[in-house]
Amino acid sequence: MKIKVCRKEHFNAAHRLHNPAWDETTNQKVFGKCNNPYFHGHNYELIVEVVGEINPETGYVMDMKELSDIIKTHVTERFDHKNLNLEIDEFRNLNPTAENIAVVIWNILRKQINSQYELKIKLYETERNFVEYPA
Repeated sequence: MKIKVCRKEHFNAAHRLHNPAWDETTNQKVFGKCNNPYFHGHNYELIVEVVGEINPETGYVMDMKELSDIIKTHVTERFDHKNLNLEIDEFRNLNPTAENIAVVIWNILRKQINSQYELKIKLYETERNFVEYPA
């Protein structure tokens, strides 16, 4: 019997959506306010979903304290109050869209969470805009 457990975390970060291969007019047209050369920020909500079998000895799919510690150590402490473009290596050459942020977080966590579990990331950039990976 598979079941999903979820952990919700939060971080604040700044970014700029920009394609260096394009001119300023094209960047402004495509990314609008998100192309501000002085950056802008979001209060991100992150939901990490882990799916697996219930361990008959513990009653857990995964210890939620362990999941929380993994997320805090490998994601929130790295991303919180950071400029994603300038301070996070994964975004030096990758546009930090919500889609790309979710994929980067998934890749980080996938290395830390046992592969016996299915893993999904849900990232809210705003109250109304969110992405899921994998879809």
